[in-house]
Amino acid sequence: MKSSYVIFDTALGFAGIAWNEAGVTRFQLPSAKAETTTRNLLRRVPDAEAAVPPPSIAQTVEAAKRYFAGEKVDFSDVTLDLAGQDDLFRAIYAAARRVRYGETTTYGGLAKAIGRTDWEAAREVGQAMAKNPVALIIPCHRVLAAGGKIGGFSAPGGAETKAKMLALEGVRRAPEQGALVL
Repeated sequence: MKSSYVIFDTALGFAGIAWNEAGVTRFQLPSAKAETTTRNLLRRVPDAEAAVPPPSIAQTVEAAKRYFAGEKVDFSDVTLDLAGQDDLFRAIYAAARRVRYGETTTYGGLAKAIGRTDWEAAREVGQAMAKNPVALIIPCHRVLAAGGKIGGFSAPGGAETKAKMLALEGVRRAPEQGALVL
């Protein structure tokens, strides 16, 4: 299936999105340079070709621009193509998509949301979040470590980017303990 992509400027830098006829396959969070975003995106979708986005993708691009400008945006209606993801990761991603703007959960909370309470489940959620192909649309930035700590973030800028995205949504980090509060 043919993949296409577009790189676009946001208030936080250059972001990118890749898609095919089934839906969005990749979302690259902003980097300072368009070349960096392009390189990061094509590392994951090497066969993608630059293209003018169809209307549904153009709407998602505009929504992402509004999001990074500080507007409340809901991405739950964006059609995704998660081909290649196993059933567990698909369940985790579906649960993560239910965490709304300005809300947070923990890795353990997301594990419980998919009916898992074993000790390994939170770790599996963490692995799924680290491999999330469509960050922002599947809001892995809203998934925190135990105790409300920011936890890891594999996007450009790491935990600092995660904190910026949460701040856009009104979630603030309490500096003295590393926890996040509204």
